[in-house]
Amino acid sequence: MSHFEESGIGEECGVFGCVAAGEWPTQLEVAQVLTLGLVALQHRGQESAGIVTSNGACPPIYTAHKGMGLVSTAFPPEALLKLRYGNLGICHTRYSTTGISELQNCQPFVVDTLHGKIAVAHNGELVNAHALRKKVMRHGVGLSTSSDSELITQLLALTPPMEELDAPDWVARIKNLMSETPTSYSLLVMFKDVIYAVRDPYGNRPLCIGRLVPISKLHTAEEEDTEGWVVSSESCSFQSIGAKYYREVLPGEIVQISKHGIKSLSVVPRPEGDLPAFCIFEYVYFARPDSIFEGQMVYTVRQRCGRQLAIEAPTDADVVSTVPESATPAALGYAQQSGLPYIEVLCKNRYVGRTFIQPNTRLRQLGVAKKFGALTDNFAGKRVVLIDDSIVRGNTISPIIKLLKEAGATEVHIRVASPPIKFPCYMGINIPTKEELIANKPEFKDIAGYIGTVQYLTVEGLLSAKDKMISSSNKSSKRVGHCTACLTGKYPVELEW
Repeated sequence: MSHFEESGIGEECGVFGCVAAGEWPTQLEVAQVLTLGLVALQHRGQESAGIVTSNGACPPIYTAHKGMGLVSTAFPPEALLKLRYGNLGICHTRYSTTGISELQNCQPFVVDTLHGKIAVAHNGELVNAHALRKKVMRHGVGLSTSSDSELITQLLALTPPMEELDAPDWVARIKNLMSETPTSYSLLVMFKDVIYAVRDPYGNRPLCIGRLVPISKLHTAEEEDTEGWVVSSESCSFQSIGAKYYREVLPGEIVQISKHGIKSLSVVPRPEGDLPAFCIFEYVYFARPDSIFEGQMVYTVRQRCGRQLAIEAPTDADVVSTVPESATPAALGYAQQSGLPYIEVLCKNRYVGRTFIQPNTRLRQLGVAKKFGALTDNFAGKRVVLIDDSIVRGNTISPIIKLLKEAGATEVHIRVASPPIKFPCYMGINIPTKEELIANKPEFKDIAGYIGTVQYLTVEGLLSAKDKMISSSNKSSKRVGHCTACLTGKYPVELEW
């Protein structure tokens, strides 16, 4: 469990899909590909997971399995056996931002429509969900869960006014959904023998496409070697299944994925003048460091944030270190820029998590020592710069400073590789209430006295580090733009209540 989870910030969710290329029934083990894809996205949600596969026939046979907990727990071998005849499928791993954590809220959702079953997996949170729930219910549709994803599924099931009786127009249906809600969603919609991959016009949540190739040709594969297509919240999932990164789904784009390949069907524009609003916290914390967004690796961006932090917030010290382990790239960047040596000062116990024994008095007194051991020989008698990726409530970093000082550090200077979090998120991140965030508390003005010396990366510094390597083609087409609402209070769209 990360200190972000302890602080109450939760990852969103992860979606993944696979379509076998060539003749069906396929020899590709689609269910195995889906499971491995989900495992690679496990950092985006640990509450529940679900897979729906289809044989792609007419009518198709859908097979589903859902379970609570980690992917390894939710999908025992017997569950994969019943999914093994799928030629295509979608799956989802969940962290609840809306809706309580129980199996009925587990995705993907499958519903009957006038033209047959559809399955939907969703990452994000609808900013106008309350109004949309009322609209769906006025159509006489009952909702059995509190999830935004079921709401999206039901909206897609509604027949658009111009649709002919026997010809479902899924592009029109998806566009109709997009006209009803501006953000936030990355969607996978499975119908018969195709998957539609969709990003909202603001591109708030990530989504990218990969090409499955033979393992022996992973670095030399030609177009004709394609064994299938995959779509994922993050590209980090591609390496573990033998897929090559193909491209991102653009903001507002509807992509059709079938056994014949991928086809861009439409790009729904934003209101004139609005920039994209990709979540900046994907770069700061949520994404795995080996994922690629906007043509650049997340690890490299975090390292550049550390370099920028060293420029903005230098200090007299002897060594640079990190709170393991998401802040490590930033700490290395800070060390490179400042010329100070990078060392490890904390050893993390990876097996202390949510299920840790209920603390008695002795365990409460031990505090962070349950999670971290001090590598005393590395820093005794030295001044330490400790890099963190963010401070949320401030209730984790203070005991770490105490631990390091008691173990022999003469000084501990905190440097944070992102700006202070001041505002709640309404687009898929579970951030504590405004009152709980330390940046909004009275002691924040004297935070140096509260937890030791501390300085944050500025918003401008974060954006410049992130934008440094974005391709000139992106800049020339004015696609660069990010949601910084949790840092600045400037939301990309007007919120509806």
